[in-house]
Amino acid sequence: MNLDDTIVAIATPPGRGGIGVVRIAGPSARAIAAPILRLRHQMGPGRAVFGELIDPPTEAAEPCSAGSFDGAQDRQPGAPVPQPQRIDEVVVTYFAKPHSYTTDDIVEISAHGSPVVLRHIVELTIASGARLAEPGEFTMRAFLNGRIDLAQAEAVRDLIESQTLYQAKIAAQQLEGALSRRLQPIKQKLVELIAVLEAGIDFAEDDVSVLPDRQILERIAAVRTPLTQLAASFAYGKIVHEGLTLAIVGRPNVGKSSLFNRLVEHDRAIVTATPGTTRDLVSETVSIGGIPVQLVDTAGIRQALDEAESIGIRKSMEALVDADLVLVVLDASQGVVPEDKELLDQAGNRPAIVIANKCDLVERGPDNPWASSLQVSALTGAGIADLRSEILRHVGGATGAQAEAGFLTNARHQGLVQDALAALDAATAAVAARVPHEMLLLDLYNALRPLDSITGATTRDDILNLIFSTFCIGK
Repeated sequence: MNLDDTIVAIATPPGRGGIGVVRIAGPSARAIAAPILRLRHQMGPGRAVFGELIDPPTEAAEPCSAGSFDGAQDRQPGAPVPQPQRIDEVVVTYFAKPHSYTTDDIVEISAHGSPVVLRHIVELTIASGARLAEPGEFTMRAFLNGRIDLAQAEAVRDLIESQTLYQAKIAAQQLEGALSRRLQPIKQKLVELIAVLEAGIDFAEDDVSVLPDRQILERIAAVRTPLTQLAASFAYGKIVHEGLTLAIVGRPNVGKSSLFNRLVEHDRAIVTATPGTTRDLVSETVSIGGIPVQLVDTAGIRQALDEAESIGIRKSMEALVDADLVLVVLDASQGVVPEDKELLDQAGNRPAIVIANKCDLVERGPDNPWASSLQVSALTGAGIADLRSEILRHVGGATGAQAEAGFLTNARHQGLVQDALAALDAATAAVAARVPHEMLLLDLYNALRPLDSITGATTRDDILNLIFSTFCIGK
């Protein structure tokens, strides 16, 4: 991938729309864009200019006559000069280097969102010397040019793929460098420890003291503790990024489908007074507290009366096993029956919320057997807000994790943090075994490399610069 090329691509989604944007980035962006534009004002950095997209005139090649240097000289006197043809009205924005997304010169042409027009713009720019951008090349250039780090580059993708506003906000935090800022002091402490040990080995003749084992262990712990806290944040971050599956299970006619419709906020599942109406799984994704939750309405679990119901019940049990969270629905008007107890036992080894539905049919007061339970009414909507809060509490959304900046949402990042922790554990064991510092450094570098894979590499020069800036060596 040549960073000196000027690249072009359509920056808006495929299809038709009111607006479509073509992005040109590279040293020749302005020169390539100029011939296809007729602007009201001159392009200036950070300025949007109204103008027209034109098709540059092309003349058919004519054989040159004696003494003529181009075909234009052979044009008959008085013949009309070819004029550029207007294609569309556009708004053109110019971002001068290095104040752009990729740090290159960038020209963005906003035209009407016709696929034909947008493709024609790309074809015109390619004919003038641009190259069609590879997938993700604009963001890769931003990374390679130091505009963003790896974690921020991945946040661009997460922001684009967001399904809820909360996911978008978290991705925007990562794009602003929230994770990188949280990792930076951890990496800095680790690099400082490596620098001290390297200095003690390489510059022993300059009276650089070697750290005692106790101080080395304290410094390793100072790196490991915040890294462990960061790794623990992935339990909530994974749910924020990927969402969760919630299976609604219970006996027939306890109101599962009515509750499903109430949470979805429209009539998605068929509801009748006849037990066993739902024979197959019905699913819908909703946002609860900004987290995508796939609700799965299941068939009522009981002794099957026919083959179709038997298949539905089997699917219900599979959904119960596969779900991240199970919502066990009981009928408050009937109390707990043996079938409920059996279902509660089956759901006992899963994260579960037990609710009493149809609370509108139960007398309120001290004799209410469900007074200490979560009571809801799918018919009236009573208790639904409490149920949403309980779902959030189970996934960690009400524990303060959501207010924590820079938590892990990416499985790749989680694996790298775990690799770093494993290397730090090996380093701790090496100190206890009084392993030479040359070997201990191998474990510390093994802890640093995974963190570099999240934010970007720490070079040998970074460590040497720290050594020489911290110690007075060779004076």
